[in-house]
Amino acid sequence: MHRRWFLQSCGFAFFFVALQYAHGDLSYSVQEELKRGSVIGNIAKDLGLEVGSLSARKARVDMGNDRHYCGINLRSGDLIVAERIDREEHCGEKPSCVLKFDLLLENPMELHRLSLQVQDINDNAPIFPKDIVKLEIRESAYKGARYRINAAQDADVGKNSVERYILQPNPHFVFSIQTTSAGRKYGELILKIELDREEQQEMKVLLTAVDGGSPQRSGTVVIHVIVLDANDNAPVFTEAVYTVTLPENSPMKTPVITVSASDADEGVNGEVTYEFSRLSDKTQKLFLLDEKTGDISVTGDIDYEEGSKYEVFVEAKDGYGLSSEAKVIIEITDVNDNAPVIYLKSLTNPIQENVSPGTEVGIINVQDRDSENNRQVRCSIQQNVPFKLVPSIKNYYSLVTTGQLDRELVSDYNITITATDEGSPPLSSSKTVQLSVADINDNPPVFEEQSYSAYVTENNKPGSTLCSVTARDPDWRQNGTVIYSLLPGEVNGAPVSSYLSVNGDTGVIHAVRSFDYEQFRSFKVHVMARDNGSPPLSSNVTVSVFISDVNDNSPQILYPAPEGNSFMTELVPKAAHGGSLVSKVIAVDADSGQNAWLSYHIVKSTDPGLFTIGLHSGEIRTQRDISESDNMKQNLIVAVKDNGQPSLSATCSMYLLISDNLAEVPEPKEYFL
Repeated sequence: MHRRWFLQSCGFAFFFVALQYAHGDLSYSVQEELKRGSVIGNIAKDLGLEVGSLSARKARVDMGNDRHYCGINLRSGDLIVAERIDREEHCGEKPSCVLKFDLLLENPMELHRLSLQVQDINDNAPIFPKDIVKLEIRESAYKGARYRINAAQDADVGKNSVERYILQPNPHFVFSIQTTSAGRKYGELILKIELDREEQQEMKVLLTAVDGGSPQRSGTVVIHVIVLDANDNAPVFTEAVYTVTLPENSPMKTPVITVSASDADEGVNGEVTYEFSRLSDKTQKLFLLDEKTGDISVTGDIDYEEGSKYEVFVEAKDGYGLSSEAKVIIEITDVNDNAPVIYLKSLTNPIQENVSPGTEVGIINVQDRDSENNRQVRCSIQQNVPFKLVPSIKNYYSLVTTGQLDRELVSDYNITITATDEGSPPLSSSKTVQLSVADINDNPPVFEEQSYSAYVTENNKPGSTLCSVTARDPDWRQNGTVIYSLLPGEVNGAPVSSYLSVNGDTGVIHAVRSFDYEQFRSFKVHVMARDNGSPPLSSNVTVSVFISDVNDNSPQILYPAPEGNSFMTELVPKAAHGGSLVSKVIAVDADSGQNAWLSYHIVKSTDPGLFTIGLHSGEIRTQRDISESDNMKQNLIVAVKDNGQPSLSATCSMYLLISDNLAEVPEPKEYFL
């Protein structure tokens, strides 16, 4: 599919062509030296994407280095110039200049190859190697003799390069362009009228090189001709093209190659010196030529990544100006001197702890500036972390989870990624990715005890503290904030809330009312601990409340019945012997334990020493045999005491009548009153 756009910028038109291929590669054409922001093409249209999706998918151009020549306007989808693009800087004398980039989109991940054809503009003028060319020509030179002049060089290509030469009119010379077998152009100054040294010893002729660009540019050189005696042989190199390989990082003064030329002339005419006929500023800093020996040596830092091949031209000149040229090709061999570089392209941080295994959390790109095996990179990740690297497209890797995450076990990860190339020896680098795990509410509160017991003494004050329950929730913030409450229920038919309350923040349980041991001795309630997550999680625990007794009830005498209810008289036979059971006091105490342990005591009697009472049984017995002298009316006052602190007591009267004849017994009330 072919599309063409015409754009007007900076007062002249630029022509761009965008090509979209079936496999997703895009190709554009752009002139060099465009202003920043100039539109190259529309990425969204060429890929058939909605403009709005470019921002969501983090569309970006990846140059693989720190330079950013192109960018994407995410609002319009336009591919724009981000930095100055100089064709000569990137491609030199190559007729075609193509820069290749990556276009990266995420969610889902796509990689498209961008090819940018950089078109030349006429921004460089022709330049001669020297401002002045010195030619020493013998007067014996014949008509038609040719003298080599190094051609002007123009960094531009095509029609923008050197098109023609103009030689200042003079009676002796014309100028012609020649091409070597290696395809290199040079000029020849041709003698059309013989020289006469006695008539004119020297002359200066201006040579102008003009390119074919618009506007046209030019450069000049002065040809200084000195007329000498005959020197009819130029130096001849042993080879037209020299080829040598040189490892990168070669130290200073390392010999590269020695060029050699010989001259058939003798004496000064045969003395050969060497010089570079044309050398770029960059190459001039890397190599040194010994003008006498022809030795080329290293004089700068040789870096394969900066240049893998250099072509230099050496001129051999005899003592009187005749010269020839040889080409020297220096091929740089790669050394594994660049460690891989790891780029973190995207990262989801933090990630939820409930993400499923295999979830992509980041994208890693690895670059190595070396070549061949030296740039083949293997990536690995540290052990004992639930993550792994999955190769994706080209040098891209996806960082994915391999297991279930649990923030309560590990909340943060420092993931170390190591990239190692296959050079010898191998080089490696590492990058640490920090990743946090976000909490979800996946843990209910857990009580510290399986059940709780609270002990309280009856007659307690309302509001008193009974006990405290505590639940822990390992989740984060509101997911781990615990709130306590009583579950609905009844105690003796009344709502549990009328007996107890719990502090929602602290878990402290308080009594709402005063308890009575004689009403109930224990009861159970259920406390719920709920977190503040969404949705909330909870757990319950049973709290058993035990009420302890207080000596708050006096003994209650059941027999004999209290006075006022009835008047009971016990009959004692006169013939009763000592130790005979004559009656019994029966009492109970509503308290429990030692508070209900009763003891019986005769505190007053009509005839002391006649009767005794069992200390704990309350049985009244005779201590001796009854005699005739004993009073037949006996009144005993019995006290019943409990064992509480302080002790409580009750008293009763026991009426005893000693007689053998029931008919003689008077009415009890009359008898004892």
